[in-house]
Amino acid sequence: MQLIDEDKIIDISELFKIFGDSTRVKIINVLIDNELCVCEIANIINVSQSAVSHQLRILKASKLVKYKKNGNCIYYSLADEHVEKIFKLGCEHINEL
Repeated sequence: MQLIDEDKIIDISELFKIFGDSTRVKIINVLIDNELCVCEIANIINVSQSAVSHQLRILKASKLVKYKKNGNCIYYSLADEHVEKIFKLGCEHINEL
């Protein structure tokens, strides 16, 4: 078996670090079937708006969420189907334990 190159190993490691925070995982969870603004996300996961905004910045920088502006509101959604697949595979794995 051949290892993938070191840069890709580091990128994969960084991706999984993003899933290492429970607030970020909650945000990903609620965005699976929804496009929501910060205040809606905060209400659903019962976390302050500032904490949600902080975690959304990290998720955006990691290209796991995207956003669109509608007037004064910014709505967030998952960047693509890969994010949902990673989340759901993690859930499946945990349910098998």
